[in-house]
Amino acid sequence: MGETMNLLTKEKHYNTLNNYYRKTYNQKVFKVALNAGFTCPNIDGTVASGGCTFCSWMGSGDFAGDKRDSLKVQFENIKQQMHKKWKDGLYIAYFQANTNTHAPLPRLKEIYEEAITLDPKIVMISLGTRPDSLPEDVLDYLEELNTRMPVQVELGLQTIHQSTSDLINRAHDLKTFDDAVLRLHKRGIEVVVHIINGLPTEDKNMMLETVKHLNTLPIQGIKIHMLHLMEKTKMGYDYLQNPWELLTLEEYVDITTDQLLWLRPDIIVHRVTGDAPEEMLIAPLWTKKKFVVANEIDKRLRKLGLFQGAYYEESKRN
Repeated sequence: MGETMNLLTKEKHYNTLNNYYRKTYNQKVFKVALNAGFTCPNIDGTVASGGCTFCSWMGSGDFAGDKRDSLKVQFENIKQQMHKKWKDGLYIAYFQANTNTHAPLPRLKEIYEEAITLDPKIVMISLGTRPDSLPEDVLDYLEELNTRMPVQVELGLQTIHQSTSDLINRAHDLKTFDDAVLRLHKRGIEVVVHIINGLPTEDKNMMLETVKHLNTLPIQGIKIHMLHLMEKTKMGYDYLQNPWELLTLEEYVDITTDQLLWLRPDIIVHRVTGDAPEEMLIAPLWTKKKFVVANEIDKRLRKLGLFQGAYYEESKRN
């Protein structure tokens, strides 16, 4: 299964981010989530308005710093919170909220250059963005920045299926996403992709197809999320007005396990679930127990006796 094979253990049958960073840096590495006050082209009218129907008013930066504070204050505050869980470690400056390449290049340079100097123990800068917000001048700069500090770009995809994408108001097509991955790869920039399980109208096969498509692209990481329905979102409002059936914990574990078995074995798995702020979560309530979710996935993989990429490798042989 290649160089990443030694990331797998008896307990973890997939390439966990924690094991990957410990192997790479020989110690714990964690993200410090920052908010630079960006907006989103799907909100401000650049490509559309209204935003993705599942997205909170904080632009998916629900656990990031307060944008009213300076980057330095945000970094110190979030870092200290993280140190309650981990005594020591290295840091990634993580711009999470909204679309973090959606600004004029001089503004981006000002923010990123400050970010990489916030602490001598910062080893990477990670930028959450949309595939339609990567103009050539920004890519040129990121390519140069990547020679001084590793740059990681997190791209929201959520699904490859256009009917679902239209339903949730993503406001870009699959070709735009594919092109963004290839343009980033050409410049040597690490790409991590977000997908969501349990989107309305999608069945298990459709969710597996999303992962199978990602196998064809030069991505390095993936984040798998369960759909969270939250207050103050259009999808949350629609659900409260007319509830529909959501994935159960058992269904989510089954789907996500099979996605891992189909996933190309060199890809690093950054997440197998996620959580929403408890005070904002409408449903499903089982997502509050993210460690239970991860443990159930581990147990299922161990019971099957299979590791990440098993189905992918078998399909190649056949």
